[in-house]
Amino acid sequence: MYSLAIYLMMLGCNIAALFNKKVRTMMRGHRDTWRILRRQIGTSRYVWFHAASLGEFEQGRPLMERLRREHPERKILLTFFSPSGYEVRKNYAGADVICYLPFDTPFNAIKFVKMARPEAVYFIKYEFWRNYIDILHRNHVPVYSVSSIFRPGQIFFRWYGRNYARVLHRMTHLYVQDEASKQLLAGIGVNQVTVVGDTRFDRVIDIRNAAKPLPLVERFAGCWRVLVAGSSWQPDEDIIISYFNTHPNLRLVLAPHVVSEDHLRQIESKLQRPHVRYSTATPKSVAEADCLIIDCYGLLSSIYRYATVAYVGGGFGVGIHNVPEAAVYGVPVIIGPNNKKFREAQALLANGGCREIHSAADFAAIMDRFLSDKDELSRAGQAADNYIKQNAGATAVIAKDTLGR
Repeated sequence: MYSLAIYLMMLGCNIAALFNKKVRTMMRGHRDTWRILRRQIGTSRYVWFHAASLGEFEQGRPLMERLRREHPERKILLTFFSPSGYEVRKNYAGADVICYLPFDTPFNAIKFVKMARPEAVYFIKYEFWRNYIDILHRNHVPVYSVSSIFRPGQIFFRWYGRNYARVLHRMTHLYVQDEASKQLLAGIGVNQVTVVGDTRFDRVIDIRNAAKPLPLVERFAGCWRVLVAGSSWQPDEDIIISYFNTHPNLRLVLAPHVVSEDHLRQIESKLQRPHVRYSTATPKSVAEADCLIIDCYGLLSSIYRYATVAYVGGGFGVGIHNVPEAAVYGVPVIIGPNNKKFREAQALLANGGCREIHSAADFAAIMDRFLSDKDELSRAGQAADNYIKQNAGATAVIAKDTLGR
C-alpha cells in the first residue's frame, strides 16, 4: 500500500506539473538527479543528508558544517525533495553534491543508493521514506533521524499505521526533540532513541555569531528604542504601523515577508512618519528617517541585534515565522495568535521571553509596558536568552555519537 501511494503521488504531481510551475520545476529536478549523480559522485563514499525543504536544511546545517570542520576528508551529499529547498540552496558550498531526492519507489530507492553509495545517512525531522530506509538497512548503512519530533496523531501510532511504523525500527538511532517523543516511540517498541533537543538552536547561535555588520542599520538605530518587525504580513503591519505612527520616541525597522513593489507601496502609504527603503538608503537619509523598510532578503537575522523589542510576523495568518532567530539576541519577542503548533513559541511564552497578542489593543499595552518599565523589558529579554542557551547543544551530542563512525 505504501508504494502504491507513492506511485499515485507521482501521477498526481506529473498532472499538476502541467499547470503549476513549482511542481514542474520539482519534477524536472527529480529527473535530473540521475545525471548529477553520474557526473559528480565519482568513486568516493558520501555522508548523505536529506532535508525536505529549506527549514529542515537549516536544522541539518550545523551538523553538516561540523562534519566539514572536523572531517574535511569526508564527502557530503545533500538532497532535497521540494524546490523551496533545492532552488535556494543548490549552490550551498558546504556540500560536495546537491540534488533532488526522487520519489520513494522501490526502483528509485535501489538505484539511488547504488549510485550514491552512502556511508551514513541523516534524515532531518519528518523524513521517513520507507523504501529508501529499507534498502539502506539491507545494505548495513547507518541511518539517523535528526531533530525529529513525534505526536500521538501521527500515522506511526494509529492502528492502521503499525505496518508503516516498521520504518522506525530500521533506523539506527533517532535523536528527538523532547521526552514526549521518546515515550511515544517506546510505546511501539522503538527504543534506539536519545532526547537531544533541536539543532535549530545551534543554528541560530551560529547565525548570531556570524551576523553581518550593517552600518546603515546601526546608524539608523543609534541610541533610539527600536522595534524590529520581521517576516511581517499585512495584518501584522496594520497593528504595528498604527502604534508606530503615534509614538514618536520609537523607531521601526520593518522587514516584510513579501518584498514586492505593490506591497512596499502599501506599507509606505500607511506610514505617517519619515521612512526610507534600505536599498536606497544613505547615511544621511537613515539618520533622518523614523522607519527603515528592509526591501531585500538575507539581512533579517543580523538586524534583530538592533532591536529593543522584536515582532515576528505570520501569527495572524499562515503561522509565525522563526522566533528563535530573534530571541537569540536576548530581546523580548511579540507574536500573533497562530502559534500553537510551534514548539519554540509555546516554550518562550511559558518562560516569559515572548508575548502573544490578539489585537491592536494587546500590542499597544505590551509595547507601552516594555517601553516604560526597564525591569520588565530586561526580564523578558533575559528569559529569551536563557531559553536559547538551555536548548543549545544537540549538534555536539549527535556529532559525538555518529560522526566518528
